[in-house]
Amino acid sequence: MHQRSIRLKKRPQFLAVAAKARKAPMPGLVLQALRREDDDVARVGFTVTKKVGNSVVRNRTRRRLKEALLVVERETPLTGVDLVLIGRDGTGRRSFPDLVEDLRKALRKTDVLR
Repeated sequence: MHQRSIRLKKRPQFLAVAAKARKAPMPGLVLQALRREDDDVARVGFTVTKKVGNSVVRNRTRRRLKEALLVVERETPLTGVDLVLIGRDGTGRRSFPDLVEDLRKALRKTDVLR
């Protein structure tokens, strides 16, 4: 079994990814992906702004993004990359299979997945 991604938690980590990352906006999320010079396990951060809703809505949105990432990681291990998944207004309303497909498309668009 492959190792799961680890979390980005500090603001400077998020800013470093945002500054240099390839961005892929999708209906259910925005992905920022930054290649690293190693093959270590992926580092992933999640962010949802207050524009999306109150804390309950934001936390639900974040949980859906985490679960979508788990589904993708079960199929394909992600390595040598920092990812930031940004929740959008539509993340909570999007069907889960569509959200997972949005993530797959965004990973392909940023060349994380082939």
